[in-house]
Amino acid sequence: MEINKFDRFFVKTLMKAFLMPAIVISSLNAFASGESDELSRKKVEYYQKDNVTNQVPYFDNRFRLDANLEEITLIFYRKSGSTPIILIRPDGSKIRVNQYDHEKVQWFDDSTFDMIKIKKPMPGPWQAVGDILPNSQIFVVSDVKIVVDPLPEIAFSGETLKVEGKLFNGDEAIDSPHFKNVVKLDINFYSTNNSQYDNFGADAIKVSSFRDDGRGLDEYANDSTFTGEFVLDFASGEWQPVYLVKLPMATRELRQTSILLQKTPVILNVDKSEDTDKPHQLNITIDPSFVDPDSLVFQGKFTFPDRQIEPFSIMESVGESRNVEILNTEPGIYRVNVSAFGKTTTGREFRLVVPEYTFNVEANSNDIDPISGAIVQGEVANESPEALKLKAKEEAVLALEAQQAEQKAKEQQTMIYIIVGNVVILFIALILFFILRKRKPKGKRK
Repeated sequence: MEINKFDRFFVKTLMKAFLMPAIVISSLNAFASGESDELSRKKVEYYQKDNVTNQVPYFDNRFRLDANLEEITLIFYRKSGSTPIILIRPDGSKIRVNQYDHEKVQWFDDSTFDMIKIKKPMPGPWQAVGDILPNSQIFVVSDVKIVVDPLPEIAFSGETLKVEGKLFNGDEAIDSPHFKNVVKLDINFYSTNNSQYDNFGADAIKVSSFRDDGRGLDEYANDSTFTGEFVLDFASGEWQPVYLVKLPMATRELRQTSILLQKTPVILNVDKSEDTDKPHQLNITIDPSFVDPDSLVFQGKFTFPDRQIEPFSIMESVGESRNVEILNTEPGIYRVNVSAFGKTTTGREFRLVVPEYTFNVEANSNDIDPISGAIVQGEVANESPEALKLKAKEEAVLALEAQQAEQKAKEQQTMIYIIVGNVVILFIALILFFILRKRKPKGKRK
């Protein structure tokens, strides 16, 4: 019997389709008769369709669940904003996001993924239908945890730390870049409530979240290495870091050994100048207990009372003190902001922000107008302090009397307006009354 071209193509396509391997998930935590089996693989790749040999959509996104599974949690990554997937059991029945047995299934749907937990799933070939991402993976969740390096033994209040962490699913590292949309990683610091330290009785502090987006201190986006950038801008003392792994259906935490956060090793103070022609002196003192004073460099800025800003820096220098001049521009509040960069006594590089330092420069009494409060340049410089005080008192009394007289005049003027207004209203009312009273109805003409 001769087979035409269409029939040959149809038979060839079906043969290739049925020969494609289904995706198999190895046994996962089986708990039958008190026995448990280890999950040999934590993830299973979808069959990669090439639009040539696989032209029958039914064979995409298939996977198999072994018998005797007590529970399984799956994650399906899909196109952002797409509708949740549909799961098809081996018997052809469907599980939908709004239609499932709540005693056996838990379903969390997000804009980019579905996370589904199934108790005692039906063994056999399953299929996921939906806008699942190409080259995606069926991710089988067993025990997600984070592994991070310990924090430095010596850390300072005001310091910024960089910490990298890796996620593991059981004993296998998670290398799926899509997983960052599923998990949220935070770090909190809890006071140990040791009365010997400044943070005794302090509340828990959420410091930061880990990132894998290539921003901030994270070096590469989507490399499955999560980076935490911690600004330790809280009280010194004994703190316990706690890392939290938050999944839609579970939360895990990792508690590390408590660390002792040292006080900022940089102290600021200012020698204020009494002479307007001479600058103020900023003194930076370095505590050498935990840092190498010679390694420190500084970058900062001065903010003057008129909000003008002047940057400054202190480069290579030695010793435990540094000095910088601050221009004495005018009376008011001056602000000093400083960042320090150096090494600890153990050789670790660090950077920290010193708490803002402010100081107030008061104007001399002989330079202030007692009425307006404005600074006067040389008008009263030759008068004695007693004469200045007497003059200021007299001017203040005169100003008060003038203010009272003005207020009294305004009150009298307001009263006159009220009286005149009432008289006018009364006069108009009387005129209308007499007009209406004199008006008589006209009689009929004969």
